[in-house]
Amino acid sequence: MGQLRLDEVFRSSRITDPSVTHIDGYPNIHHATASGVLPQIQLSKGINPIAKVRAVGGPRRPALLIRSSPLKAGSAETPWHDVFDLENGHVRYFGDHRVEHTVPVGTTPGNAALLETWACHRAMTEQERCSAPPLLLFRTVPRNNARKGYVEFCGLAVIERIEQIEQEQDGRPYPNYRYDLAVLDLSNEGDRLDWAWIEARGDRDLSASQALAGAPLSWRQWVEHGNAVLPDVLRSAPAGSPSEDGPTDERKQGELTPRMLLRKLKTLRVHQQDGVKSRHKPLALLWSIAQVVHGKPRLSPWRTFREDVGELLGEFGSLHSSRTPEYPFWHLRTSGLWELHGGPLGNSGSVGSSTLDKTNPTAGLSSDAAQLLEDPFLRSQAIAVIKETYLADVDQHALMQRLGLPGYDTASGVEASIADLISRAPAERRDTTVSKIVRDTPMVRRAKKMHADHCQVCGIQLATRFGTYSEGAHIRGLGRPHDGPDELANLLVLCPNHHVQFDALAIYVDAADVVRYTADDGPIGELRRIPGHPIEEAHLRYHRALCGRDTPSEEKQPKEMPKQRTSEQLIVPGPSSQA
Repeated sequence: MGQLRLDEVFRSSRITDPSVTHIDGYPNIHHATASGVLPQIQLSKGINPIAKVRAVGGPRRPALLIRSSPLKAGSAETPWHDVFDLENGHVRYFGDHRVEHTVPVGTTPGNAALLETWACHRAMTEQERCSAPPLLLFRTVPRNNARKGYVEFCGLAVIERIEQIEQEQDGRPYPNYRYDLAVLDLSNEGDRLDWAWIEARGDRDLSASQALAGAPLSWRQWVEHGNAVLPDVLRSAPAGSPSEDGPTDERKQGELTPRMLLRKLKTLRVHQQDGVKSRHKPLALLWSIAQVVHGKPRLSPWRTFREDVGELLGEFGSLHSSRTPEYPFWHLRTSGLWELHGGPLGNSGSVGSSTLDKTNPTAGLSSDAAQLLEDPFLRSQAIAVIKETYLADVDQHALMQRLGLPGYDTASGVEASIADLISRAPAERRDTTVSKIVRDTPMVRRAKKMHADHCQVCGIQLATRFGTYSEGAHIRGLGRPHDGPDELANLLVLCPNHHVQFDALAIYVDAADVVRYTADDGPIGELRRIPGHPIEEAHLRYHRALCGRDTPSEEKQPKEMPKQRTSEQLIVPGPSSQA
């Protein structure tokens, strides 16, 4: 029985005889996956599910094989563009709905199989995840002057999230599904996947737990802990190892990726005095992000930077630190996120303000970083990482107002009129009164009724004189800069205490549905879910990003959870406290 080695290229031809070991100089994929139990695998389509077996403990699918054809991306046959970011353990894959399909989205064979797999991958119990089918990833690569017939094995994956989207072909819109896949680490197995594990999953005489014994370590860890463990078990491809014909994914070698950007932000080299981190670089980066938000040039002249960032350091710098904007302007060059043009040549040490005054160089975010930060979700992550890592003891509401970035310090955001007022003058400080719209739509009332006013965090049903009380909290705020949708999937039903804490980013919901305190990641309890109230995972992830808890270095969450706490000191609800 064969093995699939990461990045190995296999011949996938019409010759399906498993006894043939090599074809045209490449291993025969049907030989590597030969089995006395499973039917012969298919890679003729993009999504190729192996048929389910009626095994001990219930029916299960041995695996689902995904094949991407980057060489056909954008064509009539394959109008989408899959993204294989293997260096960061991520694949973005598009389903098989096409413009000519008249059936409902999600009912085409490939999408139906992936949606069924997604339901298994988001299972809340270890027993359910044990039966979930693994995804095996392949992509077509050119070999021997042929553009098809050769596939590269790219790894083992789980579906992390899905989103229904609208695509367009020849000016005609059509719906489809987009899948974000987490690619798991196989280094413990020497970057190989043993096909015997897949065969064991297809053995009707073995239970799911018995078949699990042959699974890779990363898969076993995911089965045990769920998606909370994903940051620790992602594949990380070594840099500088493209295939013989060069990289085939959409990112160029060495190009900054979202994961790399967040990692660089979290690991800035900053000066420390008496255990206190300098705020110079973090404040300079936040100022530069604000420049991007307000549509200003990413590179600023030294004299502009000196005045603006100098004032920022005077207001929000450490108590005993000096006001030296030349320090971040010059030394951020080594961060991998910064560009400087026109500075003094041949000077690798520190430079003084007077030296920069003479030439007035320009500096700011690198073009890659600025382009990535145009994405609102990644920008929220970046701002949260900087605040959580270096500025936790700063008045963040005042800082965001000062930078013209209102709303990043709360989950609800701010009303558009207030955001417009502040964004027109980011350098000025002014007192403002926000008149928040009270939202109590039929949808919110329906959600409260579905939960019988029980808080989805603590379970409390607050009694009032005339009945019970709860509040609707939008996960991704409706105000700017979040611009979340006013829909049931973006709503939680909470008690007043947990509504305030959720909006203030004091609590968040992790990838395993455990509600945690942002300050220390301490668990509160599991988010209560009920049938009929779907919650969009992308909105929960967005809220985690605002809390600084959706980053590459996110630590593995402990498996045990305490009993859910009750709120002893409730905030008395007022007429304007409902969402």
